Amino acid sequence: MNIGLFIPCYIDQLYPQVGLATVEVLERHGVGVEFPVEQTCCGQPMANTGCTDLVPPFAHKFLDIFRNYDYVVAPSGSCVAMVRHHYDEYLSGVPGFERLKAKTFELCEFIHDVLQVTHIEGSFPYRVGVHQSCHGLRELRLGASSERVGPRFNKVRRLLESLEGIELVELKRPDECCGFGGTFAVAEEAISCMMGRDRIHDHQQCGAEVLTAADASCLMHLEGLIRRDRTPIRVMHVAEILAGRDIHNQISKDSSAKIV
Repeated sequence: MNIGLFIPCYIDQLYPQVGLATVEVLERHGVGVEFPVEQTCCGQPMANTGCTDLVPPFAHKFLDIFRNYDYVVAPSGSCVAMVRHHYDEYLSGVPGFERLKAKTFELCEFIHDVLQVTHIEGSFPYRVGVHQSCHGLRELRLGASSERVGPRFNKVRRLLESLEGIELVELKRPDECCGFGGTFAVAEEAISCMMGRDRIHDHQQCGAEVLTAADASCLMHLEGLIRRDRTPIRVMHVAEILAGRDIHNQISKDSSAKIV
């Protein structure tokens, strides 16, 4: 199985340890990982701000780079949702696009659905609150939305709860938006910050020591508020926890991922 690793812009620039942890988690489960260095932004920021005429070059480049891999995996629900649910406007009818959509996965989704892993080796002896990003929840269906009637499930929680010593806290509003929303956080700063602080307060009230999510963009927003307010909660991407990072030592070791 040959995996093309897609690393979003903000992870590449601000949270490289998340990308390295992603590689380590995948390699532990026996898959080969390649990182194509020519990859760029998926085009989501431009699409979200209405600059749709700027998106096609990014979409076509993404297809050209990743079309020949068995799977494409990214530690980001929002970027994967962009490819699977919003590239149709730009790539509909282009050869290879439908196959690309079908083989592009968020990290936890890939581990849970494709590799069908039910137990992650390791321990994380902390109280953890799981923030569900909107794209991962609403578009990728990584979990069951609270307003829907049906079986309850959460793929991220299922992987985390297999770790020894972890305690997943129960939030009062488990699928509420953090308020980031990309450029929304810039255009509507006050509302965005209020929403983010509401989410942090929910985690505080439940006694979480660590706040985690499958989307680094949400965590970036929440961590900024946590630092400004000096809230005693640590922030870690789910890939870091699954890779065995401790909250006091989040820097990754060198990875054997192949650079192509």
